[in-house]
Amino acid sequence: MDKKDITYIIAAFCIILVVAFVIKPLATGQPVNTGIPVATTEPIISETPLVIYSNVTGITTTPPTPAPIPTTWNQRAQTVGFVSPESYHISTNSTLPQGTRINATPPDTNRTVYATISGKYSGTTQIVNIPFPYWELQYTIDPHIGPMSAGSSYDSEKFEPTLGNPYSHSGISGSYSAVNPVFSIQVMDATDPNRIVRSIIPPGGIDPDLWAGNKQSAPAVTRTTQQKYAEIAATPTASNTDPRPWTEKFYEGQRSYYFIINSQYINSYTIKVLVPTKYIGKY
Repeated sequence: MDKKDITYIIAAFCIILVVAFVIKPLATGQPVNTGIPVATTEPIISETPLVIYSNVTGITTTPPTPAPIPTTWNQRAQTVGFVSPESYHISTNSTLPQGTRINATPPDTNRTVYATISGKYSGTTQIVNIPFPYWELQYTIDPHIGPMSAGSSYDSEKFEPTLGNPYSHSGISGSYSAVNPVFSIQVMDATDPNRIVRSIIPPGGIDPDLWAGNKQSAPAVTRTTQQKYAEIAATPTASNTDPRPWTEKFYEGQRSYYFIINSQYINSYTIKVLVPTKYIGKY
C-alpha cells in the first residue's frame, strides 16, 4: 500500500467522524458530543430592569391645606381670592368644561279652562275630577250695591236732609239698612268629605267703590249761606286697582273635588278651573 492510499483512508475516516459527531446531532436536535463534560444546570443571568423616562408636562404639587371651619361666624363678609390651578392638580393646558346650554325658549305659561261654575245663590256643586298635578281656581263676583252699603252713593230721593230752626243741623230723615255682600268657597275632597282642602274668601273684602277709586265717607250735612238746604259732603280716596278675578293655586291634584259656595247679596259669580295648557294631551 502506497502513501496515496493511506491518505484516502485517513480522509474517509475523518468524514465519518464529522458526520457521526457533528452533522447527525445537528440534524436530530441533540447536542454535539465532543467528549467534554457539560454542566447540567443553566447559569443564572441577572437582568437589570429597563428604566423608561416619560415626558413630564406639569409639576405635581400638594394641594393647600384648608383652613378649619369656624364654629361661629363673626358676621363679616369674607373676601375670596384666587390661587394657581395647579394647587388643585388642574392643568393649565386643559380646557374648561362646557356648561349646560340655556334654553332661550320661554316656558309655556298659558292656561286652559277645564271647568266653569256660574250662578248667583249659595249651593253645592257636582264632583269635578281633576287628573292634573297642578290647577288653579279663578273666580270673580258682581256684588249687589245697597242704598246705604259701604261706599254707595247718597240717594236724595229716599233720604232728604232737613235743617232745624233756625240754624240747628238735624240728621237724615227716613230709615235705611246696610247691605254687606258675602262670598266664600270651600274646596272639598270628594274622597274624604271631612277634609276641607281650602276655604277661600276674597282678600281685602268686597268693596266695589274702593276698587273703582270713588270710595266716599259717611254722609254728612253741611250748611252754607248761599244755599237754603244742606249739601252732602263726600271724601273720595285714592284710586285702586280692581282685584277681580282672584286666583288660587293648588299644588295638588289627580283627584276629585266639589265646591260649597256661600253667596249673599251677590248678583252673579263665575268660577273657573284652569290647568296649564302644556298638560293637555299628557294626562
